[in-house]
Formats: sequence, C-alpha cells, structure tokens
Amino acid sequence: MQIHMIAAVIAIVALALAAAAFIILRRRKSFEWDDMDGHDFEFYCAGLLEKSGFLSVEVTRGSKDYGVDILAEKDGVTYAIQCKCYTSPVGIKAVQEAYAGRDYYDRMVGVVMTNQYFTAPAVEVANKLKIMMWDRDYIEAMLEEENK
Repeated sequence: MQIHMIAAVIAIVALALAAAAFIILRRRKSFEWDDMDGHDFEFYCAGLLEKSGFLSVEVTRGSKDYGVDILAEKDGVTYAIQCKCYTSPVGIKAVQEAYAGRDYYDRMVGVVMTNQYFTAPAVEVANKLKIMMWDRDYIEAMLEEENK
C-alpha cells in the first residue's frame, strides 16, 4: 500500500514538473527571428506589418535613421517603429530612440518592436512618453493572426 502511495506522489510530481517545463518552453520558444541580425529583423518586421494590414511600410536607411527603423501607416494612423533583436530584455535607450524618431518623422505613434521583453524601467518610461511596446508575445500573436 505504501509503495502505491509513493508511486502516486512521484507521478504527481512528475506531472507538475512536466507542466512547468512546458510553460517555460512555451515562453522561451525560439523563432527564426531570434537568430537574425538587426538589419534582417527590421525587414522581417516590415514584412510582418505588411501582412498585418499596414500600408506604406518603409524600412529607413541603416545610419542616421534618427532612432526609427520602420515607417508605416494603418487605419489613418502613422507609426515610427524602432526594432530591437536582442538576446536580453530591452531597456530605456530603445524607448528614447522611438520617442525621438516619432517626433523627427512627425508620426502619430512611436513603437519599440522586439523579439524579447522589456525591463521595468523601460516600461515605466514608455508609459510616460506614450511609446507602444510590442514584445515577442505581440509578434507571436501577429504571426498567429496571419496564419488564420
């Protein structure tokens, strides 16, 4: 009887560990864009935006882009988008770049689009400066919507 109870506890623990591993792997799922360099990621994001209904999607030149990698428009709203393909969370600097670029290009909305997530200070600054933050979950949702 005691052996059956021990086996049941082991089975429950194994199931819990498997569920936790699934959640972690789901959160850390690797995408083709995780291995791209910054320039390739910009073009990947531009293509994704076009497939998501954005118009006049333009990748800015690599240097002197004033903190913006993509200019686009959707439903009459103009966007200035800063792309960051990183291996760690995105910080304040990217938000500041999107803020400056939004104003330089006279766009309505500034965005930081990344394959990662954002640091807490970056989120705080983005909220203050009214910069949108499109993280890997947002990009994944765009991909899922595209595949429907």
